[in-house]
Order: sequence, then C-alpha cells, then structure tokens
Amino acid sequence: MLRYDLHCHSTHSDGLLTPRELVRRAARRGVDVLALTDHDELSGIAEAQEEAALAQVRLIPGAELSVSWRSVTLHVLGLRVDPDCPALRSGLATIRAGRSARARRMGDALAAAGIPGAYEGALRLVTSERLISRTHFARFLVEAGHARSTKDVFQRYLTPGKPGHVEHAWAGLAQAIAWICAAGGQAVLAHPGRYPVSRGEMQELLAEFLAAGGAGIEVRSPSHSAPQVAEFARQARAFGLAASSGSDYHGPGESSVDLGGMPPLPAGVTPLWQDW
Repeated sequence: MLRYDLHCHSTHSDGLLTPRELVRRAARRGVDVLALTDHDELSGIAEAQEEAALAQVRLIPGAELSVSWRSVTLHVLGLRVDPDCPALRSGLATIRAGRSARARRMGDALAAAGIPGAYEGALRLVTSERLISRTHFARFLVEAGHARSTKDVFQRYLTPGKPGHVEHAWAGLAQAIAWICAAGGQAVLAHPGRYPVSRGEMQELLAEFLAAGGAGIEVRSPSHSAPQVAEFARQARAFGLAASSGSDYHGPGESSVDLGGMPPLPAGVTPLWQDW
C-alpha cells in the first residue's frame, strides 16, 4: 500500500525545510506520494519536483489557499494543480498582497499591546520574500521571550479576541475553488476540525463547498481527535466527498506529526487518490 502525505509546507511559506530538504525527508520516511502545499504560494514546486524525480517520490503540485467564509477564515488545499495556470497564479498573488497588509496591522496591534518591533522581527524570520504569515510572528514572539512555544503564541496572542489578531477578508470560497479548478486541480477542505463553527454551520459549509466544485475533505489531520476523524469520515460519506490525509508538516520541533506519519484513512471512505 502506498503512503500518501498530501499537506506540508516548505520555506517558500512558513515551513522550516526547503522544498528539496522536505522531499528528501519524505523519502527517508517512506512517503510514496507527497503534496507540497505552501500557503498561497507555488514557487517551491519546481525545486520539489526536481528532487522528487531523484528520490523516486511522486510529487503532487499544490497550495493551501486562505479563504473567508462568513466570518471564518478557512484553508482550502488545491491539489494536482498546474503551477503555470494564469488564473491560479493571479489569485494567489492577490491573497499574498493581502497577507502583507495584514502583517503590518498585526505589528501595530501587538505594539499597542506592549510588544514593539513584532512586524520587523517577523519579517527577519521570513524565508520567502513573497510571503509573511502568523507563524513568523509566533516564532519571533517565542524568540523574544513572550511565550514558550509557537502554539502558546497562537493561544495567547493571535487567535480571535487576542491582542495580535486582526480581521482580514481573504478570497471567497467559490472564488478560490474556481481558481483551483481552472488549474485542473482538486479542492480539499483542510483540517475542518479547527474551524469555530457549529455542527449546523459545518453542514452548510460542506454543502456550499460541494456546490462550488469542492472534491474532498481532510479527514486525517494532526488537528483532529479520534471522534473528529470519525465525524469527518461520516460527513465525507454523507456529502459524497473524497477523503484526504496530510501531516501539515512544518518542520522539526514544530510539528506534532512527521511526514508520512498519519494513520490510514478510516474504512468506508473514498480516498482522494483513488483514481490518480
């Protein structure tokens, strides 16, 4: 049985390993099929593909798109996309421009909360000049002694209602899925268990996701408890969505699950890769 990991990040967004290092690590860990899904970015795909050919790993081109649905920020994975698709590239550039504006406002918010220089500190830790994320702020705050871990930073500073959180409008759900489909890809709702929505709202989200052309849901994720895995497997079956699995790996010391470390999908779901 092939081992799939369809969600990970490199230095081209907020990961700690280069695309080449990421593929090498995946190969050492027995991953057969790896998707590189940097946040709102495709620039690491070519390097990953070069290394994947040498390492005999099948590389799936992808990206993790930032999406606004009602008042909630979602992440939608675009898998098996054409990295040269003009519609997708243009859409991602628009999202990245929004990231830069948000980062400056986050810096201002943290300064008002008594933490000056956060924007500059986060910028110093950026590994891709095209993208700055909340993770870069989290790493700076840990480095500056304001928290013990990046997880601690998110809980204390960067989630809704906390000092460093700022509201931001990302791409619309239907818009993001349209970009992915235009690139020949499959849209997958990433780690649905992380979103602050009720059970009824999740039903509405999945209905809208499916109607817009969504293909799958990330059933296996480090963000999910065992009951959540069972629930999202049930939702996948109910909505006729394929099931996906990914480690959401960001790098050594930061990720709870290493590349290829997720258990098999639950019985009774249709794997996203069934017809690949």
